[in-house]
Amino acid sequence: MPLPRSLLSAACASACTALVTLGPATAGAQVPGRSPVTTPGVVEATSLTGQPLLRPEPQGATRERMEAQLAVARRAYDHTPADADSIIWLGRRTAYLGRFNEAIDIYTRGLTSHPADARLYRHRGHRYLTTRQLPRAIADFERAYALTKGRPDEVEPDGQPNARNIPTSTLQGNIRYHLGLAYYLSGQFDKALPLYREDVAASRGNNDMLVATSHWLYMALRRLHRDDEAAAVLQPITASMDVIENGAYHRLLLLYKGELTEADLLKNFGPEGNLEDVTTAYGVANWHLYNGRRPQAEALLSRITAVRSQWPSFGYLTAESELARMVRQ
Repeated sequence: MPLPRSLLSAACASACTALVTLGPATAGAQVPGRSPVTTPGVVEATSLTGQPLLRPEPQGATRERMEAQLAVARRAYDHTPADADSIIWLGRRTAYLGRFNEAIDIYTRGLTSHPADARLYRHRGHRYLTTRQLPRAIADFERAYALTKGRPDEVEPDGQPNARNIPTSTLQGNIRYHLGLAYYLSGQFDKALPLYREDVAASRGNNDMLVATSHWLYMALRRLHRDDEAAAVLQPITASMDVIENGAYHRLLLLYKGELTEADLLKNFGPEGNLEDVTTAYGVANWHLYNGRRPQAEALLSRITAVRSQWPSFGYLTAESELARMVRQ
């Protein structure tokens, strides 16, 4: 007998831990337990600088928990293999274990039955980003954006519930956010701007969405030398904002305002940097770059890409894209 959708959602959304950032709401989330390690010989992607990227796998109790959650998702899928929710959660749980290409295959098969489900394009696009397939990611996010344009938005369930168990992102917000990132990574800063502006406008009352999107909007504007517009982005940002998850982006915005220092943000960034460390470090490196301090930027970008266990994170990916662009220039 098929599992009721309410039971499926509850089973799949409970107590998950994610290996990589899932969008603006979880950009600063940390994985408890030991750091992930890469699996020798299992290449999940090729970096933008031409290096093989080995599958990252969580360790210890974290891995056991993720495997158990994947088993729940697989049982739900086995009961209702044609259900879009079953497909999405099977893909998400698979990706959390570093099996990104397997997750892409799951979403691709799902799209044969649900070709107009924007969620499948959104999640497959995310994993195309992870595996450095930028043109395919852009195509998926553009399709998802078109499918949801003008429709009511919906809260997107967290893969990793935050400390308050309050989801802080939406489907359309994540589509815009990831599409903007894909444009940003490919150097199309001008194409990212309207998406980030739309996200900022939609983030009223949601400080986590506001600081995440404001951060990327500010950086894109600075890269385009539109400094006055960038300064206006910082005006609503204050140190007293209540931010649940995106503390790294909040602190970076305070750095841009001159209220925090580089030392404040990087004091804990070492060779075994975690997700929040590389997220923060990229923002600082980019801050050096658009302020004309290329040697400092390049040194910090190299430190980020030395933390190989974090290659699926957006901080690592953007650092990698900058180094690749520097080589081409």
